[in-house]
Amino acid sequence: MSFTQLDPPLPVHVEGKGKGYALAVIDYGQEHNLIWVTGLSDTGEIWCAPNPLVRLEANWTMGRQGLPHGLPPGTKPS
Repeated sequence: MSFTQLDPPLPVHVEGKGKGYALAVIDYGQEHNLIWVTGLSDTGEIWCAPNPLVRLEANWTMGRQGLPHGLPPGTKPS
């Protein structure tokens, strides 16, 4: 198991919870999803979210448009 603090935190969207910042990543090994320790912007809650539910926020400078919320992973907006 490894715990990695992110510096700086990454702006993310956790499906079903909303926008926030990933503060750290927990890796339990190859048989498990990464776990993102995320502070939510709207509520201040801290959640440990599994990798399939975490998305990076859009970033124009990096060319990352982001997916509209609700689209399944791997789906491209039309």
